This record gives sequence, structure tokens and C-alpha cells, in this order.
Amino acid sequence: MNIRENDDLRDKLAAEYVLGTLRGGARRRFEGLMYSDAALRMLVKEWERRLLPMHEFVRAQEPSPQVWRNIEMRLHLKPERSSWHFWRGFGIGTASAAVAAALVVAIGLQQLRGPSYDLVATLTDQQAQPALLVKADTRKRLLQVHIVGAAPVPVDRSLQLWAIPKKGAPRSLGVLGAEGRSTFSLASGAVGDDVVVLAISLEPRGGSPDPNGPTGPVLYKGPWVRAM
Repeated sequence: MNIRENDDLRDKLAAEYVLGTLRGGARRRFEGLMYSDAALRMLVKEWERRLLPMHEFVRAQEPSPQVWRNIEMRLHLKPERSSWHFWRGFGIGTASAAVAAALVVAIGLQQLRGPSYDLVATLTDQQAQPALLVKADTRKRLLQVHIVGAAPVPVDRSLQLWAIPKKGAPRSLGVLGAEGRSTFSLASGAVGDDVVVLAISLEPRGGSPDPNGPTGPVLYKGPWVRAM
């Protein structure tokens, strides 16, 4: 189905993407469409503006034991007792509220076991439009890159992430994959007071042949910001 000509479907998928209920292959296909569809990216941003602030106005509620059991089964977790709370609903109807509440609990469980990113960088193009989101967990030494608005990359080219220091050669932090999200070990030269900015260059497939820096044009850049 061609969603470019189906406004109702585009709106529905954008809402599900923001809620997190669009998963698996469907979510990956939707992310792929966003790379080349600026209007679809704007639709997603509009749903983010509508939904994300709502969690500030809802009350915390303890989930029932059955909710915990269902979440543990779906995430293949060992049963355990918890006193965590989750946000209930987004005001979109009873069924959607239940899905959203269970989703937030599941994300909370996964985040407890996963990275806690303390540095973020939004890399933008020459028009200051966001293209990539870079996150770093300095404690677990993890670096994750999300493509959110970058232009499509030719099959014979790759995007490469660099840390640009005040002095010395740029430091390669990794060559991005084609799936829209890449995770790397956090290199020692990726963060620090001497890192002025992060940058993305367009390189031959597999990365720059020059270990001392980019050989292609720099397309996106942005500084580290400490997460609140």
C-alpha cells in the first residue's frame, strides 16, 4: 500500500510511531519512509507535540499483578516484585490508554537494565534542520546514533561520525549502518572538554580511507549537551 496518498493512514501510523505501538518490521519500514518524506517527519513531530506533554498531567497508578505478569512474559523476564509506578493513558480512549500505560511500564523495565545516556547531541544540516541524534552513556561506554531526518545515502556511500577536537586530527567514532540506528563502544576521544563538535561526513562505502579525517563533505554537525 502506498501511504503517500493516504492521509488517514499516514496520520494513524505517525500517532502509533510516537506512542510506541508501531513495532518490528512495520516500525523499521515507517522509519525508512521518514528519511525521504519531509511531510511525514513533520507529521510525527506534530504528534510528539500533542502527546508527549500529556504525561505531566496524569496521576501515577500501581499496575495490577496481571499487568506485571503479562509484561514479564512478553519481555521474557524472570518474575519479580516491584513498586515502580507508571503513567496511565494519554486521553485517547480506554483501549489506547491501556496500551500506552503498559508500554511505558515495559520501557521502564528495559531502561532499568539498559544504558542511561548522560550526553546527547543533535546534528543538523546547513539549514539547521535536525538530521541525527547522538547519545552517549559515559558510565557503560556506549554510543548510539539515530537517523531522524538525514537525506538518503547512496548505496556506494556511508555516513561516518567524527569528534572534532580543538587541536589535532578528527577522531572517527564509527561508520553508520543503513538501518537508521547504530550502536558503538564509546571511544575515549569521543567526549571531553577538547571536543568542539560532532560531525557526519559522506564517505566511500565502509568509511574514510584516510585515518586522519574525512575525505568527503561534512553534511551534519552539532555539539554535545549534558542530559538533564
